[in-house]
Amino acid sequence: MTEFLQLLFQGVALGSQYALIALGFVVIYKATGVINFAQGGFVLVGAYLAYNFKQTWDLPFPLALLLAMAAGALLGAIVERLLLRRMVGEPVFAVLMITIGLLFVLEQTATSVWGFDNLNLGDPWGIETVEVADLNLAVADLWTIGLAAAAMAAFFAFFRYTATGVAMRATAVDQEAAAAQGIAPGRIFALAWAVSGAVAALGGITLAAGPAQLAPGISFVALAAFPAMILGGLDSPAGAVLGGIIIGVTQSLTAGYQPDYAEWLGTNFHIVMPYVVMILILLVRPYGIFGTREVRRI
Repeated sequence: MTEFLQLLFQGVALGSQYALIALGFVVIYKATGVINFAQGGFVLVGAYLAYNFKQTWDLPFPLALLLAMAAGALLGAIVERLLLRRMVGEPVFAVLMITIGLLFVLEQTATSVWGFDNLNLGDPWGIETVEVADLNLAVADLWTIGLAAAAMAAFFAFFRYTATGVAMRATAVDQEAAAAQGIAPGRIFALAWAVSGAVAALGGITLAAGPAQLAPGISFVALAAFPAMILGGLDSPAGAVLGGIIIGVTQSLTAGYQPDYAEWLGTNFHIVMPYVVMILILLVRPYGIFGTREVRRI
């Protein structure tokens, strides 16, 4: 039981990182109906910007984190203004291809500026552990869960209790009706991309801080967060959080138990486990756990 609880805790910490990235996917899809395949690029660039603020400018880690989130938000708003706004009314396929192209541009830009070597973002949490009952909880994992929980709480409070958040929700439901009430959809779209860029930067920082090191490969973590968004529901922020936790726990338990009980599956099967879970859930609930079911009238 102790091993199970230990793996469960590690899975929740990993799932918190996935949830942050999945939230970035969801907020854009909910506001614009577009799946942003460039989200991994935002994760990567946000983490590298934090490295610059922390190591090059020698700023305190909390300040570097906030500045990186602000820079990620600015990058998201610029991308929406210069690229995506020109595609309003165009086929969704064309918009998707732009986000895929943007992913490659961001990845190539990051490696051109910062190189391919692993970089040390810093270890603000150390390697200390806290003993609870028979469990050894890493302080870094506790910080990751705490930061993710704080970001998610701010996210949901913003959408529920602020006028801008309500405007974003209204635009997501019906753009024409929202515009008739004086809400500018263009401004809402830019804000959605800004929020996505900010949470992507935070997700990238939690992935790269500590002994994990910062490397171009962290952009691929978005591929694991993608199933979290799908199984939670494309338009559900709560589903993104739940989906991230499910994927993280599943990966952790698979990594812990699969080599002992299903060795025939080979090594590193936990890497593909998120997609197995996604397929199984979509077979039962095609719109995800909390996704909105489309109703078509003929």
